[in-house]
Amino acid sequence: MTIDSAPAIHRAPAIDTLRFATAGSVDDGKSTLVGRLLHDSKSVLADQMEAVEHASRSRGQDTPDLALLTDGLRAEREQGITIDVAYRYFATPRRRFILADTPGHVQYTRNMVTGASTADLALVLVDARHGVVEQTRRHLAVSALLRIPRVTLVVNKMDMVGCSEQVFADIVAEFAGCASTLGVVRVTAVPVSALDGDNVVRPSDRMDWYGGPTVLEHLETVPIGVDPRTEPVRLPVQYVIRPQTAGHRDYRGYAGQLVSGLLRVGDPVTVLPSGRSSVVEAIDTPAGTVPAAWAPQSVTVRLADDIDIARGDLVAPAAAPPRTTRLIHATVCHLAERPLRAGQRVLLKHTTRTVRARVEEIGSRLDLRDLTERPGPWTLDANDIGRIVVRTAEPVALDGYAELRRTGSFLLIDPDDGSTLTAGMADAPEDPAAPGRAEGV
Repeated sequence: MTIDSAPAIHRAPAIDTLRFATAGSVDDGKSTLVGRLLHDSKSVLADQMEAVEHASRSRGQDTPDLALLTDGLRAEREQGITIDVAYRYFATPRRRFILADTPGHVQYTRNMVTGASTADLALVLVDARHGVVEQTRRHLAVSALLRIPRVTLVVNKMDMVGCSEQVFADIVAEFAGCASTLGVVRVTAVPVSALDGDNVVRPSDRMDWYGGPTVLEHLETVPIGVDPRTEPVRLPVQYVIRPQTAGHRDYRGYAGQLVSGLLRVGDPVTVLPSGRSSVVEAIDTPAGTVPAAWAPQSVTVRLADDIDIARGDLVAPAAAPPRTTRLIHATVCHLAERPLRAGQRVLLKHTTRTVRARVEEIGSRLDLRDLTERPGPWTLDANDIGRIVVRTAEPVALDGYAELRRTGSFLLIDPDDGSTLTAGMADAPEDPAAPGRAEGV
């Protein structure tokens, strides 16, 4: 056995998990699609189905309204819309799934951002009768902004257009053009009728011209994750372990979750923001000491040198550390009801590190109607997406969001009440100093 082969040898044989987010305009049938997916994959409990059947009969419907499986909030039922992010968990023999069902209205853009921020795939619905609309482009833009690795176009209500292959082809061509403009390169398209179940879990006899996978088959087989050996190690320190019991007083370990990369015993590492270096002496896990570990495992690392490390520090390869900076240029989505203002003092939370910061500048706001940037706003309101500059009181070791999502993202927090204000996606730092050194103020 060699250490290089550790990921292939030690990886557990258990089925993996796909995190995906659904998005679509109002009345595109997203709730029905999710309900059909849950029902036909036998992921609905008997009492849930009985409740849906009872509610459907009380409305005078002869068949169960599968949308009721997902639209569970009182306000949603009363208004006939989905206004929150609902997380659904289901599984098939091939894979586990975490589904973030996000709202369709433009005023809930922030909900899609929070729901899709950790997604491996975005499933965007389009009504076959209406084609690509303004909200479709918004959802595609948010998917591109969040760097979601894959986008799946689901053209719903194909039964309403006679299951026309030409209608489907025209919508796919327009969607692909928008995706290309936004830099989205991995798009899969599936024609469905969620109401009747065509191409959701079972192939459709009415669309025999389509030879691709059903929605569920695509979700079960789409590749997810990356080879940890292709990304640099990033280990945000969550906790310093120093037992005070007899026989363990010399133990000093740094616990956290590897958010990227493959870490081996003997690897030279740098601890940021201090810039001090050492070598990995041991890697401890709940199963014992191992020669190597990889994302997203939680580990405790012991180093050869006794250096000062605290919660919020970042362990990275000595040869490929992120840059530390106090000036962050970023794209953000404002989440709070009260606006974000230039000059506002905030807390910036990046992985396990929280530092004081100030919003130096709000440079532009994205106009979600035509996806163009409008320069010069002084504030960002709820659901606004914009460009800002933040200056931190202490250096922060971060990557560009385009390269590493986990260490390229951050939150802005209200220092008075601790509420979350804004979600940010950092540009690659442009610090001209050598990697691993903090820039001056």
